[in-house]
Amino acid sequence: MPSDMNDARHKTHHAVTQGGNLLSRYQDVIVGKRSIATTLYFEWCTWLALVPGGVGLFLRKLFWPRLFAACGSGVVFGRGIILRHPGRVHLGQQVVLGEGVTLDGRSSSVEVSLAIGDDVMIADHCTLSCKEGKLKIGDRVGLGTQTIIQSTHQCSVTIGNDVIIGPSCYIVGGGNYQLNNPDELIRTQDIRSDGGCIIEDNVWLGAKVSVLDGAKIGHSSVAGAGAVVTRTIPPYSICAGVPAQVIKQRKA
Repeated sequence: MPSDMNDARHKTHHAVTQGGNLLSRYQDVIVGKRSIATTLYFEWCTWLALVPGGVGLFLRKLFWPRLFAACGSGVVFGRGIILRHPGRVHLGQQVVLGEGVTLDGRSSSVEVSLAIGDDVMIADHCTLSCKEGKLKIGDRVGLGTQTIIQSTHQCSVTIGNDVIIGPSCYIVGGGNYQLNNPDELIRTQDIRSDGGCIIEDNVWLGAKVSVLDGAKIGHSSVAGAGAVVTRTIPPYSICAGVPAQVIKQRKA
């Protein structure tokens, strides 16, 4: 491969298909630790993910917190949550995780790759994914259903406090391939790092907004539904369009 980033990109595929016996591959990709005790506890908690109703909520509240690097009080775990490397995930207090949420903390370089602050609401079927990246979500943040936030290849994603994220948004750090060599397969070329993406405090993203690697949305700004943010948006701005442009200032 042309670079360490390409090597990292293929680690998951190699670990799933060729990285030792079936148990060790499962531990490396899913559990995050080669420990029989940890794996058995993870399996028990995975079974609890499918238990419906109040009984399921109670059992997950009882058993799941010890899976994580840290888990504050009052966390609610909905049904069908998918976990990858939960030992690298930090949950604050009063976090609500809806049904079908994915928390993927896979990383080989940081102890805590996915950190979620206090009083955060994550709606059903959201995906928070770290693949050799780092994702931090502040306090009092709301994520709309089916939103995807992904950090890859050391391109971090940082979301501030009091941020409102509408349904079906896409926020990503990394993920852009270099296209320098037209004769080489795109998938084998380097991942271009544009510095990750940052969403500052008190930002509102409408439905289906995309925030791409290298973008920064200043505090107290709004992105209209369907906007694709590719660059820096100043504080107190309203932006819209593809690519997003500032169409109004909220403060003179």
